[in-house]
Amino acid sequence: MAMAVQERSIPAINTLVKYDNPVLVSTHAEKVTKDTTPVKIGVVCKAQSSPATLEVRRETVEILNGILPPKEWEEEGQIWTQQVSSTPATRLDVINLQEQLDMRLQQRQARETGICPVRRELYSQCFDEIIRQVTVNCAERGLLLLRVRDEIKMTMAAYQTLYQSSIAFGMRKALQTEQGKEDLITAADELRVQKAELEKAVTELRQKFEQSERRATELREAEEKKHAEEIQFLKKTNQQLKTQLEGIIAPKK
Repeated sequence: MAMAVQERSIPAINTLVKYDNPVLVSTHAEKVTKDTTPVKIGVVCKAQSSPATLEVRRETVEILNGILPPKEWEEEGQIWTQQVSSTPATRLDVINLQEQLDMRLQQRQARETGICPVRRELYSQCFDEIIRQVTVNCAERGLLLLRVRDEIKMTMAAYQTLYQSSIAFGMRKALQTEQGKEDLITAADELRVQKAELEKAVTELRQKFEQSERRATELREAEEKKHAEEIQFLKKTNQQLKTQLEGIIAPKK
């Protein structure tokens, strides 16, 4: 693919990281005229006059592209690309970066404390821009900051995974507790029903026992009364027989 000279004046990506203007990437071979050939040769010859500077700049651009890869997108059938800027940052750029960070935090209503994805995203963009500024001046220092950034992201990802796992574990435990609570409620209802049935059975048995005891008492009293009457009758009969017997045995006067 050949790089066309057409550029856009407005960056396509809204971020705190400073990018160069988007460049149109042509998917068709560009026609090279005879007039443009000497110009390219002249540029090459001119560039060859300072190979050390071009080599350092090329290495810096490669490192920047490795740290912050170029953005590519398609718009109206055309493919655009946008690389991170390799222009050194001044003191004014740093002040503008701080002002832009504060302004976007306020515009997007980022929370000042606690977990806030918006605040995290903006500070991540700010950190990437600082890495870009440092890398332009010292590639080694920028690579070291990149290592720190990746370590922070890995740590945050580990904490996020741990948090999500703890949330899932808590939800499972809550569901298990809720299920166990429902089972206990069902068991308690069943026990209440069994208790009511047993109390009913106890009441019925107590009534039967009282009826049986009352009947037994009545029968015992009736038997005792009958027995007493028989004894009284036998005593009376015995007395009569005794009197008769004495009358028979006694001598007549």
